[in-house]
Amino acid sequence: MKNKSVKVVLATVSTAVLLAGCGGLGKMVKNANQITYEVTPKPLEMHGDSVAVVIKGTYPAKFFNKKAQLSVTPVLTYAGGETEYKVANYKGEKSEAEGTVVNFDNGGAFNYTAKVPYHPEMRVSELKLKATASIKSKSKEFPVTKLADGVIATPALVMNDDKPSIGADKFTETVPRIAEAKIQFVIQQSSVRGGETSKPDVKALSEFMKKGQQKGYIFNNVEVSAYASPDGEERLNAGLSERRADETAKFLNNELKRMKVEAAKRGDLIKKTSTPEDWDGFRALVEKSDIKDKDLILRVLSMYQDPMQREQEIKNMAATYTVLADKILPELRRSKIRINAEEKSRSKEHITRLANSTPDSLSIEEILYAATLTDDLDNKLKIYQASERIYGNDWRTTNNIGYVYILQNKLGDAKTQFEKAGRASENNPVIKNNLGVVAHLQGDRAKAAELYREASTADKNAMYNLGIIGIKTGNYSAAVTNMAGHNTFNAALANTLAGNNDAAAKALEASADKDTAIGNYLRAVIAARAGNANLVSS
Repeated sequence: MKNKSVKVVLATVSTAVLLAGCGGLGKMVKNANQITYEVTPKPLEMHGDSVAVVIKGTYPAKFFNKKAQLSVTPVLTYAGGETEYKVANYKGEKSEAEGTVVNFDNGGAFNYTAKVPYHPEMRVSELKLKATASIKSKSKEFPVTKLADGVIATPALVMNDDKPSIGADKFTETVPRIAEAKIQFVIQQSSVRGGETSKPDVKALSEFMKKGQQKGYIFNNVEVSAYASPDGEERLNAGLSERRADETAKFLNNELKRMKVEAAKRGDLIKKTSTPEDWDGFRALVEKSDIKDKDLILRVLSMYQDPMQREQEIKNMAATYTVLADKILPELRRSKIRINAEEKSRSKEHITRLANSTPDSLSIEEILYAATLTDDLDNKLKIYQASERIYGNDWRTTNNIGYVYILQNKLGDAKTQFEKAGRASENNPVIKNNLGVVAHLQGDRAKAAELYREASTADKNAMYNLGIIGIKTGNYSAAVTNMAGHNTFNAALANTLAGNNDAAAKALEASADKDTAIGNYLRAVIAARAGNANLVSS
C-alpha cells in the first residue's frame, strides 16, 4: 500500500512537470504577437545577385521560458516555392540547447542579418517568419508572421550590352605627301647655282610637283628655311640669309609654274624663314663629326652665349678652326625646302567596289575601312576574312572577324579568333576586352571582370563593360564612374541605383531605349525615387 502511494505521488509530479513545460511553450506561443520586428530594407531589394535582410526586434519581459529554445527561420515565399534564410536560435537562461540567451525577467533585443541568392520568381514574394519553440523533446510552432514584401529587383534590369572592340583602321580621307631638298650656297653668296638645281634631291622636287599636279595633290604650303654660317658679322649674315630665302623661293616659284601647279597662283604658298647665324646647326654637325677637339668646341658653345665671343674663342683654336672652315661651315650655308601636300584617298564608293571585287588591290587601312562602310554583318565578315587572307600578320584582321562573330552570337568562333589574335599581339587591351565580352556572355563573370580590368586602362569599351559587372555585383558607384560619358539604358540604371536621379533621367532620355517598354519602366522607377508622383502615374 505504501509503495502504491509513492508511485501515485511520482506520477503526479511527473505530470505536473510535463504540463508546466507544455504550458510554458503554450504561453510563449500565445504571447508571440508581443515580439517586435523591424525589417530593413522594406520591401526587400535585390543587390548583386542576392536578397539581403536585416531584422531587428525585441522579446518582451516575462516572455522567454527559462528552459526553452526558439528556432527562428525567415522565409521568402513566392508562387511555386520558397527560399529559407539561415536559422537563428535563441534560448532561455536554463536551457542546455544552442542559441543566444534571452533573459526571462528583462527580455532582450536581437539583430539578425542574412542573405539568399536571388531568383526571378522572388519579384513577387513575401518575407515570413517561421518559429518553433521547444523544451527538450516537446515543441510548438509559432503562428507564421509576415514581415515584409519582396523583392524590388531594379538591378536585374541590367542589359548584357557589353561592348566588343574593333581593331580600328587608320584610314584618312587624305594622305600626307612630303618632298624635301637642300640647296648649298657659296660663302657670302645668295645666288642659286645650276649645279645645285641639278642635284638628285632638287630634281626630285620637280618630279614631285609634276606628279602631284597629275594626281590632284592639295599643295598646302612650301617651307623655305635659309641659313648663314656663324663665321661672319651678324648684321651682314642677317641680310645674307634673307636673300638666300628669297632666291630659293624664286627658284621654287618658277618650277611650280613650269609644272603648272595651280597652287603657285597663291601668294601665301611659300613660307620663308631665315637664320642669320646657325649655331644650332653648327652644334649638331660638330657633335656628329670626328673632329679632334670637338668636345672643346662644344664646351665653348655652352660657356658663351654671345655670338661674337663664341666665334672669337673658336678662331683662337687656329688648327681646329681650319678644320671647321673646311668641313662644317660650308654645310651651314644652305636653304632647306619642304613641300607639304596631301593626296586624296579613294572615295568610299570606290573602296566599297574594290572590297567586293578585288580586295587584294586595297591597302590594309583601306580594306579595314571598307568593312566599316557596311551594316550587313555577312558582308562585313566577308571583307574582314579577305583582309586576314591578305594581311594575316596584322592582328586587327583576325580580331575583327571575332568582333563580327560576337555580333552574330557565335561566341565559340569569336573566342577562337581572339585567342589567335592574342598570339600575334600579346597583352593587347582590345583583344583582352573582347575575350572578356565572350567570357561574360558565356556566364563567367569573374573571368570577364579580370579581363576588363586588365584592358580598362587603354580601352574605353572595357571601362563601360566593367560598369555592367559593377551593377551586377552591387557596386553602383563604381558602375557610374566606369560608364561616365555613355548615354545608355545601363548607364541610366547605374545612376538610378546609386541615387543619382537627375543624372539617371538625363542618361535615359539620351539613350536608344528611352521610348521602349523597359525604358518607360525605368523612367517610372526614377520618378518614384525622386518623389515625382505625376511622372510615375503618367
